[in-house]
Amino acid sequence: MKTYKEQFIKNLNALKDELLQYENESDIWKKIGTTKNAPANLALHICGNLKHNFGAEIAQNGYVRNRDLEFTKGNISRDEVIAEIDSTIEMIEPVIDNFVFADILKPFPGEAFGEGQTIGSVITRLAMHLGYHLGQINYHRRFISEK
Repeated sequence: MKTYKEQFIKNLNALKDELLQYENESDIWKKIGTTKNAPANLALHICGNLKHNFGAEIAQNGYVRNRDLEFTKGNISRDEVIAEIDSTIEMIEPVIDNFVFADILKPFPGEAFGEGQTIGSVITRLAMHLGYHLGQINYHRRFISEK
């Protein structure tokens, strides 16, 4: 379980680093070309997704997700987005710490990923989702920075 924790924490810290590398804070809210989501919205979406699946579904901690707000919220400070990432780390870390190997074979409690999914298969999917959006943000930042 140590590997899961290390990878999620590493990538969430990389997400913070990406946002901090924007020279102009307002650029985290810019959409380029035909993209529909700004990097800050993607960061909020990553946090909502992880908090929902690790918190509400696996740990059953009562977290209530507002997915629409993740994509419509705008112009909050970079520090507030970073704080959301930090609170995501604080929420998922103890959940992962409490896993034992047998837990990854248990059925995932939610239905969003389809019938027959295990906690392990969903965690793998969540990690891939995080990596996908992290890559989008990295590409956006490098594109903006080159101008």
